[in-house]
Amino acid sequence: MNDLVPTAAGTADSANDIVVLRDVHKSFGQIEVLKGVSFQVKRGEVTVLIGKSGSGKSTALRCIDRLEKVNRGHIQVCGHVLTDPTLDLRQLRLDVGIVFQSYNLFPHLTIGENIMLAPRSVKKLGKAQAIALAQQCLSQVGLSEKFDAYPEQLSGGQQQRAAIARSLAMQPKVMLFDEVTSALDPQLTGEVLRVIEGLADQGMTMVMVTHEMNFARKIADQLVFMHQGKVWEVGPADVLDHPQTEELRDFLGHDL
Repeated sequence: MNDLVPTAAGTADSANDIVVLRDVHKSFGQIEVLKGVSFQVKRGEVTVLIGKSGSGKSTALRCIDRLEKVNRGHIQVCGHVLTDPTLDLRQLRLDVGIVFQSYNLFPHLTIGENIMLAPRSVKKLGKAQAIALAQQCLSQVGLSEKFDAYPEQLSGGQQQRAAIARSLAMQPKVMLFDEVTSALDPQLTGEVLRVIEGLADQGMTMVMVTHEMNFARKIADQLVFMHQGKVWEVGPADVLDHPQTEELRDFLGHDL
């Protein structure tokens, strides 16, 4: 099990930790989904959450963006203490981008308009600046030619890459990915994973939930194995080669 040394509330465990979860509990009604989850994410590194369905991975991710409020524990992200009643939620959402399994693109807007929407409405960018930013982000995900296309004209993989570009347009400090390839076939999955790998190479801090074990092994600076709402093992990608718990051995035996 991963036990962190307690530190004063509101302080990160080290200056390089951009995300800190400490003894986080989250329940939905009578069902406790997170049972004291603790881990840290260093600036510029990729942390991958792995584990069986229902282990609490996606809930932990959603708590990092305060899409879910925790019942107990401490979370600090990009200097924001998420349990602080004076939390500036708008600033947190500027600092943290999140991409889900579903693309959530507006079908009546072009891809360029989808990407420009938040920078213009939230950051108050002018039209010319927003267009340049959208074009830059589309180029980053390999979709330069799709600026004027509508979502229905794109494949699932292209729509997911457009969703990533939309998050990048807000220039976040941390990117969260929640099972972004689970609805895609293997070929389209590869398209999206190559984009994420490119972001990792550029030094983007990322936390992702995935069942793609080979990709996790390739990209992760840190793996966090969750089981039944708790963190059981934390370490570099080679924890997959040397699991220390029966639970991780069992998970890998079923999923590799």
